[in-house]
Amino acid sequence: MTMRAYPEVYRDDVVETQGKLFDYVAQSFPGKSTEDFITVYMASKTRKSIDEAKAYVNTMDAEELWEYFTETEQYQLKDGKALKGFMPDWIGEFYAYYQWFYGIPSAKVIAQVPLEFLEKAYFGLHDLDLELAVRKVGKE
Repeated sequence: MTMRAYPEVYRDDVVETQGKLFDYVAQSFPGKSTEDFITVYMASKTRKSIDEAKAYVNTMDAEELWEYFTETEQYQLKDGKALKGFMPDWIGEFYAYYQWFYGIPSAKVIAQVPLEFLEKAYFGLHDLDLELAVRKVGKE
């Protein structure tokens, strides 16, 4: 039994909120790089606080989290393309669940499962149950 990243009670909220956060950024800033945001976010102090189940950050909704992240990390979006459709939401959920399931720091998740790989795998994986998709990728 792997040591989960944080208590299961938080998992569904973290997964849902991270999906909504990635989607919020993609929808709100169409001329900006969602990929850059995701890459920076996954390795950020903000995400680490969520890994560590800090209630203050764990209870924020997507917009509050975006505000907190940009302030805390002094982050500014880069010009580029936003991810389209349901992809950003799914990637957010996938990364959050993967991180919890395997009990590894979020910063390591993006190294283990590169964003480019997930974008290519999206069409084959997004219809699967999230845990099944996570297990499948984890085996590869």
